[in-house]
Amino acid sequence: MNEQIPVHRDVDRGTAKLMPDVDRDRAWLLTVDGAPQSYVDLDEPTHLEFEYARRLAHVLDGVADEGAPLVVLHLGGGALTLPRYVAATRPGSRQDVVEADRGLLDLVTEHLPLPDDAGVTLHAADARSWLEGAPDASVDVLVADVFGGSRVPAHLTSVEYAREARRVLRPGGVYAANLADGSPFGFLRSQLATFADVFTELALIAEPAVLRGRRFGNAVLVASDRPIDTAGLARRAAADAFPARVEYGATLTRFTGSARPVTDTDAVPSPVPPGGTFGIG
Repeated sequence: MNEQIPVHRDVDRGTAKLMPDVDRDRAWLLTVDGAPQSYVDLDEPTHLEFEYARRLAHVLDGVADEGAPLVVLHLGGGALTLPRYVAATRPGSRQDVVEADRGLLDLVTEHLPLPDDAGVTLHAADARSWLEGAPDASVDVLVADVFGGSRVPAHLTSVEYAREARRVLRPGGVYAANLADGSPFGFLRSQLATFADVFTELALIAEPAVLRGRRFGNAVLVASDRPIDTAGLARRAAADAFPARVEYGATLTRFTGSARPVTDTDAVPSPVPPGGTFGIG
């Protein structure tokens, strides 16, 4: 076994580091400015180290029959963890990945190359701008995992953005977004209100400790115009090492409370995580 050497590089939006996992051959952690972005095992792309990535994968697993190819749009690239997962679990899928940081894309494709037959096309572009130019009804699933540092950018949180996402989805398509917040959940509640203004069905996947306000953390928002398989999602989320709950229906409406949808004129980024929440070393 060749020793894996950490890689440090200044990219467009910070300093990226690729650090090898000493416990797994050819597995790497990507951080940007100390914040973990992605974890990839090149030999086992279905191994998802981060809980939020597993929850997004649970959504992808449930949107179609096992192994059926999908057309997927990923906003946010990181180390391409979920595109690799889809390529491995749903061969023949067509995927587009939009990542604003071209330097980061270059680093990842140089050191963590995709398989030749992955069916993944990479685009160095702003996620919102690229989405606005995408064709109507062109994708089965839209996965949004975009963070500027440790915050979701404001222009990816508005009603106008949600309408663009819905436009690009095929009938019955599914939107899934990785978000982050903590009590009193002003940002998360506003996102639920915003997407409820555009989509007829919503669900939220998060650990109980996060939903109870005990700590800041990730939550996965799921939106669609068809019924979401919340029972299947709940089974998969409950089986994780750190089990999560799936909230929907009246419970989610109560959680949203009096929050109002946000527009481009009043949208704000997700809150700054408390010190040490996501940082490494």
